[in-house]
Amino acid sequence: MIQGAVTRFAPSPTGLLHLGHAHAALFAARAGGRFLLRLEDIDATRCRPEFTAAILQDLEWLGLRWEVPVRVQSMHFAEYRAVLAALSHRRLLYPCFCTRADIAAAVAAQHGPAHVYPGTCRGLDPGLAAARVAAGEAHALRLDVARALAETGPLAFQDLVHGPRRCDPLAQGDVVLARKDIPASYHLCVTHDDALQGVTLVTRGEDLLEATDIHRLLQALMGWPEPCYAHHALIRDAEGRRLAKRDQAPTLRALREAGRSPAEVRAMAGFPD
Repeated sequence: MIQGAVTRFAPSPTGLLHLGHAHAALFAARAGGRFLLRLEDIDATRCRPEFTAAILQDLEWLGLRWEVPVRVQSMHFAEYRAVLAALSHRRLLYPCFCTRADIAAAVAAQHGPAHVYPGTCRGLDPGLAAARVAAGEAHALRLDVARALAETGPLAFQDLVHGPRRCDPLAQGDVVLARKDIPASYHLCVTHDDALQGVTLVTRGEDLLEATDIHRLLQALMGWPEPCYAHHALIRDAEGRRLAKRDQAPTLRALREAGRSPAEVRAMAGFPD
């Protein structure tokens, strides 16, 4: 797709890989020149070593090869904390003490989009918020998107599947960059790691297209390079539903144990030899 591009496949070891993962991995591996593998295992409550081992085994069986060492996100929390500290120093983060129930009630009262945080804690007195943090009250850290956009100005990105796109981070609300139970979020870790690893072409499912608005914002704030993007279509079942772990999508392991060959599975994933 782009000669000499650096791409990556970055699964979370929270279950076994299915055909949708195979499509994403093959799309990334065949889109550029250098191919990286990254394990996004920041959620210690769901990620398990046996799934990590299975991911490596399934991808190798599928015929993929990647550069080593593999980056494992849970080994780099200090790096993510440093990014959070830098953003906090610029007053771009604020603590959020809301529970999910609090957020749901606030969204319902304002008749806003269910997935967008209504900014309840944004206006808390800084001294009071700091005292609550110091007292050990559970909280998340949210990005003040409006303040961040005031620093960066308008943003856009180039998508090789969907064309040029203007960003609208405000539509995502003040996203979480560190959770109460996880010290860094997907948004922060993925943008940091793509910059650190020199990824020049980010390939992933079209369900993450809107998330890229936030990623471009973080890249601009931190001075990280802007990659190209390619948000590909998702593999779906006979009823048109996207394949997902929670819906017990057929796994690569099950297909292998049923006698399918790597070539057959590659073809089922949309990449015939």
